Amino acid sequence: MLQHVMLPLALTWLVGTVVALGIANFFTQQAFDRAQLDDAYTVASNVKLSEDGLELTLSPREVSAVLFDQSEVIYFAVVRPDGSLVAGHAGLHTPPIRGARDYQFSDIAYQGKDLRAVTLHREEPTEFDVIMAQTTLSRSTLLRRLLLYSIAPQVVLLLVVAWWLRRAIQDDLAPLARLEQAVDRRDASDLTPVPVSATTRDLERLGVALNALLERVAQSVRAQREFAGNVAHELRTPLAGIRALADYGLARQDPAVWREQLQRIAGSQARASHLVDQLLALALADESHAAPQREPVMLNELAREVVLRHLPRADAAGVDLGALGLEEPVRIQASAALIEGILNNLIDNALRYGRSAGAAMSSITVALEGAPGQVVLSVIDDGPGIPPEEQLRLMQRWAQGPDGERLGQGAGLGLAIVARYAQLLDARLELGSGPDGRGLRASLVFAAAAPA
Repeated sequence: MLQHVMLPLALTWLVGTVVALGIANFFTQQAFDRAQLDDAYTVASNVKLSEDGLELTLSPREVSAVLFDQSEVIYFAVVRPDGSLVAGHAGLHTPPIRGARDYQFSDIAYQGKDLRAVTLHREEPTEFDVIMAQTTLSRSTLLRRLLLYSIAPQVVLLLVVAWWLRRAIQDDLAPLARLEQAVDRRDASDLTPVPVSATTRDLERLGVALNALLERVAQSVRAQREFAGNVAHELRTPLAGIRALADYGLARQDPAVWREQLQRIAGSQARASHLVDQLLALALADESHAAPQREPVMLNELAREVVLRHLPRADAAGVDLGALGLEEPVRIQASAALIEGILNNLIDNALRYGRSAGAAMSSITVALEGAPGQVVLSVIDDGPGIPPEEQLRLMQRWAQGPDGERLGQGAGLGLAIVARYAQLLDARLELGSGPDGRGLRASLVFAAAAPA
């Protein structure tokens, strides 16, 4: 992380330093050049036209005073247009001035030295040129100082920033190292939240996500353990009964007894298989903490298929299983598997417990009704019903009504599965009385239904 931060920062500072030095060098050169040009103007102002022609009116002492520099060697020359020398150093030549300018700067070599020169062209009192040239020691020294005083503080500051960032990053990542050690040393069965002392928002989010994952895993493990315990507990009785029936039949030699015992064994097996199916459905519902995948479902067609699938069992039990309101197409956004599971459990409960005592024929109706912004799917029977004070209790697991306890059927999971599936579908489960206050009406209310 420090490398990713410091490398771009160092490159940025380096580029900034180079740009700053370039700008400083440009303006410094301009200042030196301007002073040199001022000296050329001073010399040019003292060139006069006499009877003998052009002459420099300054004495050697005055020239030395005007061109004095403590660290540089200065050369000058006043020349006519034909190149002849009026005053100054002989052999001091510069490139001719280009364009219509009065002066021009150039870099030349003279007497084995590199010089910075300026050529000033004047036309009064007559045409002549003034050449001023000097060594560049002061310019080079100033540039080196600028380079030193610019880069050295930058390097020191960069080192200080690197040291500070290293300490800050180490301090911020220390909780991550402790979190790594805590997770590495933890036993696989320990799913309690991991303590996280977050110093940054990222570490805090990581700790929250990790603990949320552990919570989901813990819930899954609890559901699996509960499922295993439920299966072990609830299957013990039917399996013991099946074993007793088989032992009794094997102890007899009468085929009629064998047939009777085999029929009882088949019935016990069917009840045990139904119980396993319910336990699996409830375990899957407990695993589904998130909303299931929604898709368009033709509710009337799905309800019709479930009714047709239960017709043979209803006919064998002497129950009139019918449907209402399935002619009009109704489409909702839901999970077809969960709706089918709800209908299967409600119809199964109605077939088991929905017959009134002494009634020769009972009826079960699957009804689909529309309401403003809602669709209501109901299973209605004409049995004894459920008292209002018992309805909430019977939606809990392993809770059975008097008829279930009397008949010895089921395990008290049907309505618990229905309630859980309804919660996953964001639907509302309502229990009430059937027509004329008789029987039970179990309704599933879907909101925001859309007709096909």
